[in-house]
Amino acid sequence: QVQLVESGGGLVRPGGSLRLSCAASGSISSINAMGWYRQAPGKERELVATITNGGSTNYAIPMKGRFTISRDNGKNTVYLQMNSLKPEDTAVYYCYYTDYDGVDNYWGQGTQVTVSS
Repeated sequence: QVQLVESGGGLVRPGGSLRLSCAASGSISSINAMGWYRQAPGKERELVATITNGGSTNYAIPMKGRFTISRDNGKNTVYLQMNSLKPEDTAVYYCYYTDYDGVDNYWGQGTQVTVSS
């Protein structure tokens, strides 16, 4: 099993930046993908970005160009750099992990991001 712990959320002004971190521990496969999803109140959880162990990335269209996902395999940690934040980005951000075949999926507890003046 895999445990995921997110950090870095908080309150930020529109146009500001935050960097989220997610530290993974446990039985981590050498072939995996990690990423970030988000969920605002009353809305479905949606993809933000994913990254494989090899560094291949995938971004949702609204986040592409403003958000950057990266990872440190030595630390088993994935990051989400969020720039030019908008009020619409306000949500709980969840870290995600899946193994090589997508059968075993794990979620973090989430970290709140609030973009407001």
